[in-house]
Amino acid sequence: MQKNKFFGIIPARWGSTRFPGKPLHHIAGKPLIQHVWERAMKSDLLDEVIIATDDQKIEEAVKSFGATVTLTSDSHQSGTDRIAEAVDSHKNCTHIINIQGDEPLIDPQLIDELCVKMSEQPEICMITAASLIKDNLDLANPNVVKTVIDKENNAIYFSRSLIPYQTSESPAAPCYRHKGIYGYTKEFLLKFVRWDPSPLELTESLEQLRALENGEKIKVIITEDESIGVDTPDQATYVEKQILAES
Repeated sequence: MQKNKFFGIIPARWGSTRFPGKPLHHIAGKPLIQHVWERAMKSDLLDEVIIATDDQKIEEAVKSFGATVTLTSDSHQSGTDRIAEAVDSHKNCTHIINIQGDEPLIDPQLIDELCVKMSEQPEICMITAASLIKDNLDLANPNVVKTVIDKENNAIYFSRSLIPYQTSESPAAPCYRHKGIYGYTKEFLLKFVRWDPSPLELTESLEQLRALENGEKIKVIITEDESIGVDTPDQATYVEKQILAES
C-alpha cells in the first residue's frame, strides 16, 4: 500500500483586487509569502512545501529565499485551480494541504492536525478548520465566513451571513469562523476542479460550497488557532506588530 505523501501548496498571485502585489509586501523585513512558507516548513508531517504562482516576480523572490516554486498558468480563476496544476505532475503526492498565501501566522500544528485526521480516516476526501467566534462584531461581518457543523463534525453549510440564526425560543448554538485552510486527497482535488462553479458558490462567493452542492462531505476540525489573514495594508500593519512581538 502506498504511503501517504502530504504536499503543502501555497498559492500566490500578484493581482489581488484590494491589495496588488500582496505576496511580496514586506512585513517585519520579509515578504509576506516568506512568512507563510516559513510557518509551513515548521510542519512535522508535510513531505513537500511548494509555492504555486502565476507571476515571475513572485517566482524570483521565492527562489531567493530558498523555497520550491512552481510557475503555473495565469488563466486560473482560483488558488485551488493553481494548486491542482502544481500537484498534477507529482505522481507520489497523495494528499494536499492548501495553505493560504496571506496567512503569515498560520499555526504549523494546525497543518499537522489536518494531516493526522486524514491519515486516521482515509474516507475523508476534504477537510478544513474553524474556530469559535468570540467577538460579536464578527457575526455581522461578511468578510468573516461562518460555518455550522453536524454531530460528526461535517460541515452543513458555509455563509457570509450569520448562521445559525438565533431566536429567543431556541437554545444558543455555537457560531464558528471558517479558517481558509483545506486538505484534500489528490484524487478528490483533481475531480473538484473539473466541476463547474455551483449556484451557492457563486451566490456566496465561497468555493467550498461547490463540494457540498455535489454531495461531498467536508470534515471540520475545531481549532483554538485564531490567526487572521492579510487582506489590506492595515491588516499587514496589525500582523507585523504580532510577528515582532513573537520575535
